[in-house]
Amino acid sequence: MDYRERIKQLRDILNENGYRYYVLDAPTMSDREYDLLNRELEELESQHPEEVTPDSPTQRIGGKLLKGFSTYTHEVPLESLQDVFDAGEVTDFCQRMEEALGDRAIYSVEPKVDGLSVALEYRDGVFYQGATRGDGRVGEDVTENLKTIRSIPMVLPERLPRLIVRGEVFMSRSVFEQINTRRELEGKALMANPRNAAAGSLRQLNPKVCAERRLDIQIFNLQLAEGREFSTHAETLEYLTTQRFKVIPYKVLSKTAEVQAEIDRINDQRLEYPFDIDGAVIKVNSLIERGILGSTAKCPKWAVAFKYPPEKKNAQVLDIAVQVGRTGVLTPKAQLTPVRLAGTTVTSATLHNQNYIAEKDIRIGDTVMVQKAGEIIPEIVEVLFERRPSGTVPYTLPRVCPVCGAQVVQDEDGVALRCTGAECPAQLLRNLTHFASRDAMDIEGLGPAVVQQLVENDLVHTAADLYGLQAPEIAKLDRMGKKSAENLIRAIANSRSNDLSRLIYGLGIRQVGEKAAKVLALHFKTFDALSAATVEELTEINDVGAVTAQCIVEYLAQPQAQDLIRRLREAGVNMKSTTELVDQRFSGMTFVLTGTLTQFDRKMAEDLIEKRGGKAAGSVSKKTTYVVAGEAAGSKLQKAEELGIPVLTEEEFARMLE
Repeated sequence: MDYRERIKQLRDILNENGYRYYVLDAPTMSDREYDLLNRELEELESQHPEEVTPDSPTQRIGGKLLKGFSTYTHEVPLESLQDVFDAGEVTDFCQRMEEALGDRAIYSVEPKVDGLSVALEYRDGVFYQGATRGDGRVGEDVTENLKTIRSIPMVLPERLPRLIVRGEVFMSRSVFEQINTRRELEGKALMANPRNAAAGSLRQLNPKVCAERRLDIQIFNLQLAEGREFSTHAETLEYLTTQRFKVIPYKVLSKTAEVQAEIDRINDQRLEYPFDIDGAVIKVNSLIERGILGSTAKCPKWAVAFKYPPEKKNAQVLDIAVQVGRTGVLTPKAQLTPVRLAGTTVTSATLHNQNYIAEKDIRIGDTVMVQKAGEIIPEIVEVLFERRPSGTVPYTLPRVCPVCGAQVVQDEDGVALRCTGAECPAQLLRNLTHFASRDAMDIEGLGPAVVQQLVENDLVHTAADLYGLQAPEIAKLDRMGKKSAENLIRAIANSRSNDLSRLIYGLGIRQVGEKAAKVLALHFKTFDALSAATVEELTEINDVGAVTAQCIVEYLAQPQAQDLIRRLREAGVNMKSTTELVDQRFSGMTFVLTGTLTQFDRKMAEDLIEKRGGKAAGSVSKKTTYVVAGEAAGSKLQKAEELGIPVLTEEEFARMLE
C-alpha cells in the first residue's frame, strides 16, 4: 500500500474510533490498539511532513509553549442568561413568552453545565479557531488547548464555509477525582472543584499540560452557519449531532407544568451526568421568534437559567469517625441518619478539622442542618441547639493515629492534625510514591499507578518491601509484562546505591526538603550519625532551624521509623554519603538560577554549586550572592537588579567552575 493511502487509512480509523470513544462512549478498539496505530501514523508523518493535515489525530497536542493568549472578537456575542431561582419566576417567564408568542411558545429545556463557555469556529469544515467567552464580545484565543479536547472534531462531515458553535468546557467528576488523587500522592495542592480545574486547565500556556487534564465539552448552541438555514433550536442541535459534536441533552416542551417537571427531573438525576450542573436552561425553541423577542443590553429575552438552590435537611449525628488521608491528615466525618439531598442519600458529612467542629460546637447526638457544598460534598450548615439532648460533650480529635497508633502532630498552620507514623498503612500510597520519586530514590517506572497496583495486590507494605519484589509477580500487574517488570526490578536494585541525601529526602520527614536532605547528608556523612544527633547539634547547621531539627529528632525516635530504617539497611540500601566535595570555593555563597540554561541543566548546575561548598536557592533575597541568568530570565533577574545583586552569564559561571 502506498504511504499516502496508509496515512489516510490510519487517520480514518483513528478519527472514527476517537469519535466513538469520546463522543458516543462506544469504542471499537482497545487503548493498546489505538496507541500502536497512532504511533505508526506519527512515524509516517515524521517521514513525510508534507502529508500532515489539520484533521490528523497527531495534531491534537502542539509541542510549543504559548507565550500568552491573544484576544478574539466574537462575531456573534456570547450572551449571558438571566437567572431565576424559584418556580414562580419560571412561571412568570413562560407567561411572558405566551403573551408574546401565543401557541408558538415552545421551549427547549437543557441541563446547565457548570464549566467554562467557549466558541469554536470552523472554516470550510476544518477547526480554525476557538476562544473563551470573556466579556461576551472579546475572549481569549485558546485554540491550541481546545485541540487537546478529544470530543471536539477537527474536521466536519459537511464543509460549510463558516460555522461557529458555542459549548461548555468541563472536567468530569471522575477525572477530577483521579487527578486530585494523584496530586495528593505527589504532595501537590488539591484542585478546589471541577469547574475551577477546567478553567485553570484551559488557560495553561503549555498545551501538553492541558491535554493531561482530559477536558471534555458539551455543545449547546449554533452561533453561525453560512450556507445553512434552520427554523428551530432543536433542528440546530440535531444537525450538530450529525457533524459529530457532543451535544447537550435536551427536551422540547410546550407547557409551563412540563417545563417545571423537566427542571425537577434534571435536578433529581443530576449525578447521572458526567459533568457538574448548577441549574437548567429554558429557551424559546423557534429561532425566528428569538429574533423578534431580541435581547436586553446584557441578556436574551427568550431564555432564562434556573439556578438550583442548595437543598437543606435535618439529620442526627450518630457518631464521628476519623479517617487518615494519604498524606497522614486526620479528617473527622459525621455519621448521620440517612437523608435525601440533591438526588442522593446522604449518610455522612465532612467536618474538616478540629477548629471547624469547635466553631460550630458539633457533638455526637446533635440534630444538624445538612446541605451539599458545591453540589458534591455534604456539609453541616448549623447545629439545632434547641434540639440538643442532655449529656452531650464537646468532641476532640484523638492524639494518636486511629490506624497505626503513632503520635499525631499539629501542622504549622495550626489547623490540620497529621499522623507521624513512618509505616502507617493509611499513608502507604503517598509514602511509596514519594520514596520512589525523581528527587528521592529516583526509581524509574515506579509511578503512582504502579504503586497503587503493588499495594492493592498486597505486594508491599513499606518502602523496604520494594527491595524484595520479584519480576514474575510484577509482570502479572496490569499494563506491565516481562520486560517492564525486569526494568523496574533493575531500577529498584540500582536505587540501593543512591547517595544518603536521597534516602533522607525519600523518608518524607516533615520540614526536610531535597536541599535540607543534601545539607544533612554532607554534614553527618552516615545515617547513624544523623540518628544520634540532638536538636542542639542539628540547629548548629546552616539552613536547619529549630522546627526542622525537632521534626527530625521526633521522626527518628519513632519505633516505626527505626523499624523501616533497619529493614532498608538489611535490604542493602546505602546509608552513607557518596558525595565528595571538590573544594570549598563557594563556601558561604548562595546562587539562584533563572531562565533557560544552555550549557547545563538546572539539576547539574545545582550539583556543581553544592559540590563546591555553595548553596542553590530558589528565590532571590538580600542573602543571595550571585544570580546566574540564562535565556528569557524573568522576575528573578529583575529582583536581583533591584537589590543590586551581581548577575552572571552562563559563560561567567562556567569560568568560576574551572
